[in-house]
Amino acid sequence: MTLAITYLSPGKLWLLALVAALGVVYVVLQTRRRTYAVRFTNLDLLQSVAPRSPGWRRHIPAIVVLLALSSMVVALARPAREERVPLERATVILAIDTSLSMMAEDVPPNRLEAAQAAAKTFLDDIPEKINVGLVGFNGSGTILVPPTTDRARVRTAIDGLELDERTAIGEAIFAALQAVKQAPPAEDDLENEEVPASIVLMSDGKTTVGRPDSVGANAAREEGVPVNTIAFGTDDGVIVLPSEPAPIPVDVDREALERIAEATDGKAFAAASEGELREVYRNIGSSVGFDIEFREIGLWFVGLGLALVLLSSTLSLLWFSRLP
Repeated sequence: MTLAITYLSPGKLWLLALVAALGVVYVVLQTRRRTYAVRFTNLDLLQSVAPRSPGWRRHIPAIVVLLALSSMVVALARPAREERVPLERATVILAIDTSLSMMAEDVPPNRLEAAQAAAKTFLDDIPEKINVGLVGFNGSGTILVPPTTDRARVRTAIDGLELDERTAIGEAIFAALQAVKQAPPAEDDLENEEVPASIVLMSDGKTTVGRPDSVGANAAREEGVPVNTIAFGTDDGVIVLPSEPAPIPVDVDREALERIAEATDGKAFAAASEGELREVYRNIGSSVGFDIEFREIGLWFVGLGLALVLLSSTLSLLWFSRLP
């Protein structure tokens, strides 16, 4: 995995130019030494009285010192890396469509059972201290589980989802916003500090009853609660009803869900299989339950610089019996 590094004081990196200049000076001095010619006619005698040249080894301590100086300069620039830090307090509301279209079998064994299995994997991907609530919606939105850290309770409620007629996505958003307000306060919440909250709304259809999607999205935006939407299902889905003579197509209104996500600063996803839905939930879980913080790693480069100085000194003593 690539380690992305940023610098909190990048202006100090200009000091690397001084280190480079020092390296250039070293090279120039070494080159000038070669220009001095020694006039001596008896080469055999010269080889017997002149000390043996250290050759390439004499440059190694200097190169290591330059690397040590470079490492120290990088440390001065305060390098830092991004780290995901689990949020101690946050609320996530799962809103799952339970309209009749969820009985379509284009996603085996059917959309609802696939959605139930995938939603439960989401609970495994977020920190234990995150409060999770559940809203089921068809012709209306219903809070099935208020925000809680009791994962078993949420799983049981997911398994108990039942289908009914019509789809009310706008009402689902309002129900989810009401659930957010039911989140339990933290034990140390003496100042009633506002905690982050988000909604994960999964649907396979379009609103047919209740308040429009835009009204629900506007309410979520005013509350500062992003709605991450998941359009689930394929364009080949159909359901068979006893009251209808022919199968009824139940395609997915991806554009409507995208508009909700865009209006609330959320993210829009699409999934056409249980595997894709699980992956979407994992992607959402890796973001809504964590915050990104910068952790300084300057001490790494200080330690590297000291190690290089010690290496240079050791090599110089071993080869030339002196410090560099």
